[in-house]
Amino acid sequence: MPTNEAKGRHLAVVLAADVAGYSRLMSEDEEATLSLLTKYQEIIAGLVAEHRGRVFNMAGDGVMVEFASAVQAVRCAVAIQRALGRRNIDLPERRRMMFRIGINLGDVIARGGDLFGDGVNIAARLQTLDEPGDICISASVHDQIVGKLSFACECLGEKTLKNIARPVRAYRVRSSMEPPVPITELQSGSLALPDKPSIAVMPFVNMSGDAEQDYFADGLTEDLITALAKFRWFFVIARNSSFTYKNRAATVQQIGSELGVRYVLEGSTRKSSDRVRVTAQLVEAETGHHVWAERYDRDLAELFALQDEIVDRVAGAIEPEMLRMETLRVRRKAPDNLTAWELIFRGMWHFYQFTPAEHRCARELFRKAIVAAPDIAEGYTWLGRCNAGTLFFRWSENPAGDMAEGWQAALRAAQLAETDPYAHYAVGIMSVVMGRLHRAMEAAQRSIDLSPSFALGYMLLGMSRLFLGRAGQAIEPFQRGLRLSPHDPLAFLWLHFLAFAHFLTGEYEESLQPALNAAAKRPDLPSTHCALVCCLVELGRQREAEQAAAEMQRNSSEGQEELGEFVSRFVNPEQREQIRTSLRKAGWQGNW
Repeated sequence: MPTNEAKGRHLAVVLAADVAGYSRLMSEDEEATLSLLTKYQEIIAGLVAEHRGRVFNMAGDGVMVEFASAVQAVRCAVAIQRALGRRNIDLPERRRMMFRIGINLGDVIARGGDLFGDGVNIAARLQTLDEPGDICISASVHDQIVGKLSFACECLGEKTLKNIARPVRAYRVRSSMEPPVPITELQSGSLALPDKPSIAVMPFVNMSGDAEQDYFADGLTEDLITALAKFRWFFVIARNSSFTYKNRAATVQQIGSELGVRYVLEGSTRKSSDRVRVTAQLVEAETGHHVWAERYDRDLAELFALQDEIVDRVAGAIEPEMLRMETLRVRRKAPDNLTAWELIFRGMWHFYQFTPAEHRCARELFRKAIVAAPDIAEGYTWLGRCNAGTLFFRWSENPAGDMAEGWQAALRAAQLAETDPYAHYAVGIMSVVMGRLHRAMEAAQRSIDLSPSFALGYMLLGMSRLFLGRAGQAIEPFQRGLRLSPHDPLAFLWLHFLAFAHFLTGEYEESLQPALNAAAKRPDLPSTHCALVCCLVELGRQREAEQAAAEMQRNSSEGQEELGEFVSRFVNPEQREQIRTSLRKAGWQGNW
């Protein structure tokens, strides 16, 4: 008969995480340290659950987790270090809370929900070999992930661990992301593939013979992009860049090269009455090889199940294990009220026309969607985004009312859909408009936690940091967002924010190219010319700076007021004065 201890034995992957320098942090500020530890432990717990792990001990500043898969354990560790590292950037260096992580695969004893034995102890000892923010794994884990994960591993050799009888071969896993792609490379027309499976979803073609049905094909496309972007280890091109290929002849090889992706998803829709036909095909961009193709004839009521089926086929074709592990996370509840979704799809179409009249039309449709289905988050999300855009572009006829409505809608969206990055983006972009920049930054962080391919989340994070006076920390998120949406029609926003970030950091040469591009794309916006004038002045190109300042004056009848409002968003008075000083050097006569 096996003993009780033998019955409790099993193989497990154990992750041990511990805060580096925790005693020093506590001695300097106990309350702030405990508050930050609690927040970081919540983030860790969420990522553990997403990767199918189980926290079995969380004592003090340590976290112990059990996984059934070494691949998932390492993925989780990398996700933890990236999420916490992104947040630590916004803290003073001495207040940053950095974890060391060790991972081991070994025999453990289970007792009362806890785990014991050398399998656990080795994981705990491995993390002591780390530098803060690093991940150290045993050879038993390394053997399981070779050929399955793309993270670089460095062999540390045989290590003698405290109270462990035999030496353990250890490896350091590199958790840092790929360096951001420079602007010049983004504009080269040919982008390198990222370090994880990459895909672009082309706008589905409306085959209904009725241009009025374009909204349906566009809405289905955007929903598929949103669902695929929730797969943490996919790189998914953002909606705005994908839609630059609408009604444009381009080969899949050209699309793959211009967007820097391995796969392209194409398709079409034909909607009539209560029936819909959808075709979809996944193509390997470099070779043009069709990985799979399918035609679906369904009742309209089955649309959301159909979307899930297409997403499953894409994920399963690209990386089957990812499908098994993450598919439940990207699911959403099918609505009972299809009228609301019809209204939302129509509203999205009007929203993306980006004119005051179309935004007003979109807003009315989103309001009707909320009335039709008050428990669906998307109606509130889009209403919040719509009002934020109306306020940001100065199209509002009732700023106070639009602000109150947009804020309440965004909050309701996040309440109804806590795991939807777009809901948190709505909260964040409304927070920017309202000057609540710390709230905006937290919403941006949460949206990226949920979807690392969420381009809008990176733009929001960059904007929040820029306006808070952290220009140097704003550069990277702008660059990462632009890589996810390299052909975005709204790139002028990203580019002129990036230009200001370089300018305020003293990197005038780096500021020039994005400033030139932004001003060329939107010469009617005073803020795009402002960035250009500032960097030209500091580069000593006085005549060009004066010409740009004069053009800024000519192109906007409300330039003084609009530019003053924009510059007032920078909370650091020294940075506001830095911008004013450069403008005055170029002959700008603003009185704000």
